[in-house]
Amino acid sequence: MPSHNSDAYQILADRLAARGIDVADVEARLKRQEIETPSWGYADSGTRFGVFPQAGAAVTIFEKIEDAVQVHRHTGIAPLVATHVLWDLPDAAAVRDVPACAKEHGVRIGSINPNVFQDREYWFGSITNRDPAVRRKAVQHMLDSIEIGKALGSTVLSLWFADGTDYPGQADFRQRKAWMEESLREVYAAMPPQMRMLVEYKPFEPGLYHTDLADWGMSCLVCRKCGERAQVLVDLGHHLPGTNIEHIVAALLDERLLGGFHFNNRKYADDDLMVGSVNPYEFFLIYHELVKEELEPRGNPPIAFMVDQGFNTKKKISGMIQTVCMIQATYAKALIVDRKALADAQAENDVVAAEQTLLEAFQTDGEPLLRKVRREMGVPEDPLRAYLASGYQERIERERGIRTGAGGLGQ
Repeated sequence: MPSHNSDAYQILADRLAARGIDVADVEARLKRQEIETPSWGYADSGTRFGVFPQAGAAVTIFEKIEDAVQVHRHTGIAPLVATHVLWDLPDAAAVRDVPACAKEHGVRIGSINPNVFQDREYWFGSITNRDPAVRRKAVQHMLDSIEIGKALGSTVLSLWFADGTDYPGQADFRQRKAWMEESLREVYAAMPPQMRMLVEYKPFEPGLYHTDLADWGMSCLVCRKCGERAQVLVDLGHHLPGTNIEHIVAALLDERLLGGFHFNNRKYADDDLMVGSVNPYEFFLIYHELVKEELEPRGNPPIAFMVDQGFNTKKKISGMIQTVCMIQATYAKALIVDRKALADAQAENDVVAAEQTLLEAFQTDGEPLLRKVRREMGVPEDPLRAYLASGYQERIERERGIRTGAGGLGQ
């Protein structure tokens, strides 16, 4: 490593040590970090208006795993791949062959994601549909997904529902709530002991008047009706403008109900932008709450750190590497907060000092620290530059070309 990088690291390490930060502990935690990337993030996905195919985009789950491996190989912290039942696992052969493929490539299958929002029958809802046959179809699909998850070694059943209405009077809120709870209790009862159910929420879309699981409180209620292995999944894009997401995260942690994240960012609504691309300080403040729980654990369940982004104009793999590096860098900044100084300032109601303590960590350039960690992990110090120089992108664009049927939102 060039001497100027060594000097930069030593200067940073000395600064952190002066704040009372255990640099060796920070480095060890960064090396243990694990991020799950989504299979659908490597496929062609689109906007609400259409899909814009890219050369080289993955079509099969096996190609998606190969592409996910590139992200893990270059970052060292993305060993998990989420699968989507409808888009990834069309038959028993795929279910049978995926575990061996993942193991061969040095990654693991993460969450299993059912789909109860694309079929025509779900026009008026899935597990809140007035028709019991439609509700039965949705429940059976989730039960089948549990069995698939068991075969793939997945321990997380990730659930999102598009159920909602467009107009006042269209349906009975409480009746739909009862149907939802009845359905989810059945699904929960079918999970093996090692599996958790993560329940996502969203304030609107596609239902423009109401969504059956519109916020974190509604997800909490449903989870508590099911049992302790049902927890809330926070998608960073699923919040109205101005929502204090870090406050929600703190509340869920305190209630021991935070089960996982879908990392992304939004400018207006559920835009699926790269995490931290629009509001990096908000992302830092969210991670600050997560690190507080990590350093002072109070019995919260394991937290699944998952990416949920569909790149439209960015190249799939390079965009995912950017994402994982942003998560890693933000985690590092949260780990170097001077928590004693923060607590002292809070105890004295010193607002300026308290805020400044967070700003100092956020504004610290952690790149020298990250480069050292990556070097010791045996991955490139600059993951994105190394990937772009690898030739992999050019090869898959040449060999795969532009194809249809890659599976993803909008198809």
